[in-house]
Amino acid sequence: MTTSVETIPGYIAGNWTIDPVHSDVSFSVRHLGVAKVCGRFDTFEGSIVTAENPLESSVTASIETASVNSNNKMRDDHIRNEDFLDTDGFPTLTFTSTGLRAESALVYQVDGDLTLRGVTKPVTLELELNGFGTGFDGSPVAGFTATTEISRSDFGVTGGAAGAAVGDKITIVLEIEAKQA
Repeated sequence: MTTSVETIPGYIAGNWTIDPVHSDVSFSVRHLGVAKVCGRFDTFEGSIVTAENPLESSVTASIETASVNSNNKMRDDHIRNEDFLDTDGFPTLTFTSTGLRAESALVYQVDGDLTLRGVTKPVTLELELNGFGTGFDGSPVAGFTATTEISRSDFGVTGGAAGAAVGDKITIVLEIEAKQA
């Protein structure tokens, strides 16, 4: 599909900063094969470049792994330890885009490198462009929803003895609002 600035309503080329106050980085994973446990990361940052040619746009993001929050302190402490995220040894999780493919004027596939626990693997995020608008202060804002599924074992996240109770597939959902920098 050919995508151009003209095919994207309200498109604004430029540099953007993720607004953590109006964004959410969340995940879900199966527990005991019957339910999903959900959580989020409270501390993250990132930048987005919307290029004149939308398919040349890019994103970089960093998440503080110790900011994991599943609304259960005991579980969060376990997620932070060596069995899962090993937040002392690997304090950040990063994503750097490597390419962008259009499915429609508002839906894209963002290819990139995800680094978790020191392991870097290619991942693809399905990105929905929610639009461009004007913030309360009059400056441009943009909204995006991105989803992907990763295999925790690909990144060396074993879960230790509890690993058998936790699914291998983790769904990640990003609800992002960005301000033009």
